[in-house]
Amino acid sequence: MTDFKDINYLKSGTERQQKAFEVLNENLILQKLSDFDATLIGTIPINIDIASSDLDIACYWNDKKHFIEILKNTFSKENDFKLYERDINSSQSVVATFFVNDFEIEIFGQNLPVSEQFGYRHLLIEAKILNKYGENFRRKIIELKESGVKTEPAFAQLLELKGNPYQALLNFKII
Repeated sequence: MTDFKDINYLKSGTERQQKAFEVLNENLILQKLSDFDATLIGTIPINIDIASSDLDIACYWNDKKHFIEILKNTFSKENDFKLYERDINSSQSVVATFFVNDFEIEIFGQNLPVSEQFGYRHLLIEAKILNKYGENFRRKIIELKESGVKTEPAFAQLLELKGNPYQALLNFKII
């Protein structure tokens, strides 16, 4: 299984993964967030991205005000910088979005270790599912995403999972 905590796997990936690696490294995005266990998650690491997919970065903060301050001081001059707070899965969450080169970047932080956040857990489960079900399954996921279906609902649809697709995916057992 890929070590998603170390983005070096992107260097030998698809063209888009290689571009993501360059953007993250040239702009020191993860290094600037290293105090927050910044981890690239989402669709690009597992090659199910579409043209509109962004670079999702999960972070763990202990002090929300400090995290917000770092985000503002570090990224507020980037194109279309936005920062907002919301309650997601009963956790206070801070989200910052902006554009660097051809990528929208979304930084998502919670007072929850990255390894426990839904986004990271989904990434690991989705990678295992893709590994098990293969290329045809991956293409069907991309087709659904291109038709407007979000990632977790696309997996749930193809796997015939019932109920909330985000929770159902977390409960899915890979045999």
